[in-house]
Amino acid sequence: MSDFFTASVLVATIASGVRLATPYLLAGLGETIGQKSGVLNLGVDGVMQLSAFFAYYTVLKTGNLWYGSLAAIGVGLVMGLLYAVITIEFEATQGISGIGIFILGLGLSDLLFRELVGTPKPIKQLPSVAIPLLSDIPKVGQALFQHNLLTYSAFVFVPLTAWLLAKTTFGLNVRAVGENPHAADSLGVSVERTRYAAILIANAMAGLAGGALVLGLGIFQPNLTQGLGFIAVALVYFGSWRPAGVMVGALLYGTVNATVLQWKALNIIPVSGSVLANMAPAVITIVALAFLARRGSAPAALSQPFSRH
Repeated sequence: MSDFFTASVLVATIASGVRLATPYLLAGLGETIGQKSGVLNLGVDGVMQLSAFFAYYTVLKTGNLWYGSLAAIGVGLVMGLLYAVITIEFEATQGISGIGIFILGLGLSDLLFRELVGTPKPIKQLPSVAIPLLSDIPKVGQALFQHNLLTYSAFVFVPLTAWLLAKTTFGLNVRAVGENPHAADSLGVSVERTRYAAILIANAMAGLAGGALVLGLGIFQPNLTQGLGFIAVALVYFGSWRPAGVMVGALLYGTVNATVLQWKALNIIPVSGSVLANMAPAVITIVALAFLARRGSAPAALSQPFSRH
């Protein structure tokens, strides 16, 4: 255990935790916007999985990492449009529709991988970019300021999302239709258009999260996300529908994951206990949710379809 508490190992663990938090944070911020509009999307994991495949396949064929990122966002937008039509136009139950999107993304990505790729092939990974001056700070610089651009972007999105929801007319409309869509409608706010926009933004960010995951790893495999999208949804509740809270939850989850990986590498966790150790991040999330669930209240109209009839 003493090996873990050396400066170099602790710095490496924190750096890994920040990197691992990236996809959770991107997907969680997007889901926060969606839920603020009254839309719950349990299909986030499927969106991430399918977006990750298209990002991977695009880079595999073109060698361009940014084309891969754009492909991931594009798939997220398409999946978001599909989900919006199902839940807004057809007023389908959001929980069941989300599970359908999850199954679609998981199954289609598996099928496409087997048909188009077959066996895992490595691709280029997003390179780390050191932030001038800040990256030179001893220990702190290595841990926090030597990451790839998508990781930096994820944390920049935290204040941007907070500003969008709190300081813009669009954000006000999103919160209004999430709390009382009939009242918002009576004041001239288009509930349908607002929810469409929120769903598209949320799914684009989920798509980018999938891209960040696969481009950070440099490899794709079936079920790459392993339920990551469901954790991202849970982090919205953990953070009480606040971007900063979602960030704290993502960092907690990423750091616990990184710690478990380091303990395995240092043989602090025996092979026989590795399965139980892998459960630690999920268990901590569940315990945290149990204690923190009452801090904030969900949007009043969350998961409720809107109809003028």
